[in-house]
Amino acid sequence: MPKNIRVLVVDDSIIARKTIMEGLSKSPQIEVVGYAINAMDAENKVKQLNPDVMTCDVQMPGMTGIEFLKKLLPQHPLPVVLVSSLNLKVFDALHAGAVGFVRKPDGVQSRAAFVDSLVEAVVEAASARVRRPAPAAAVKEQPDLTQALTMGPLKVPQPYLIGLGASTGGTEATLEVMKRLPADIPGMVIVQHMPPGFTKMYAERLNRLCRMEVREAVNGDKLHQGLALVAPADLQCRVNRTATGEYYVSCMPGDKVSGHRPSVDALFMSMAENVRCKMIGIILTGMGADGAEGLLQMRRKGAYTIGQDKESCVVYGMPGVAFERGAVCEQASCERVASVLLRSLQAGK
Repeated sequence: MPKNIRVLVVDDSIIARKTIMEGLSKSPQIEVVGYAINAMDAENKVKQLNPDVMTCDVQMPGMTGIEFLKKLLPQHPLPVVLVSSLNLKVFDALHAGAVGFVRKPDGVQSRAAFVDSLVEAVVEAASARVRRPAPAAAVKEQPDLTQALTMGPLKVPQPYLIGLGASTGGTEATLEVMKRLPADIPGMVIVQHMPPGFTKMYAERLNRLCRMEVREAVNGDKLHQGLALVAPADLQCRVNRTATGEYYVSCMPGDKVSGHRPSVDALFMSMAENVRCKMIGIILTGMGADGAEGLLQMRRKGAYTIGQDKESCVVYGMPGVAFERGAVCEQASCERVASVLLRSLQAGK
């Protein structure tokens, strides 16, 4: 029997605490060691109980979850799973160091589905590496990239499409990559495992912080230079080609692929099958193996493939499996993936 994952539950709502604690306690892998009703209470309980993982609401009276994480994590680098309603502040909390998040039941999602998602997130978090936000000056630390961004339009010798997949820790890792890319980057499709409702907000966040246009994909959207599409939660997103050679995405209901919907494998496999121009596949931090087989198929079709390295991953699962299977042409730190991508584009790899 594996060692229990010791969890501290932090939420000011009695009903939410009861639901979370009862749900987690049903898992044989998880032991709920205590609860806290606010940030001050949680800070004391963390010191007393030394949990392996903490679940935390974003909106709490007094000190918010975001402020609490900024204070706590530098002293106690504890994996934190956010349990929140549909709230843009979730992404601020992820930037502050939380490693995952689950959407609170809202009447649409069943309690059973919520508990399943929460247990999965806690188990993933238990093996996650807590990372501090990258410094704002990180872009300046890459002179080759800075030069590429300031010398005018990106010079790419031929048409390209780019696919990017991530899971646990991926919201921040993807941002680290995207904010280093120029506005005229070739068309991109991004799959990030995320609860329903959050993908639109995440795309809007990327659009605000990055140079290219980023939006949540809609079925039939055409891909073109300067546009990055984020796959909608709970739909499978694939790249297709028209008879005239244009590329577009299909975002449709369907079975889970590699345990996920949207699935990185579903995206990558569709690119391997349908894309006739040059393509690049990128796989970032995440638990499990989603994307590894699809990336291998892309590489076999001539794609240049990039995997995040172990040292910079929150969870070296997806990129690790992809590397072991021979799907990755080049590994790079999260901060260097953009440079590798730009170099590959300009070299026509």
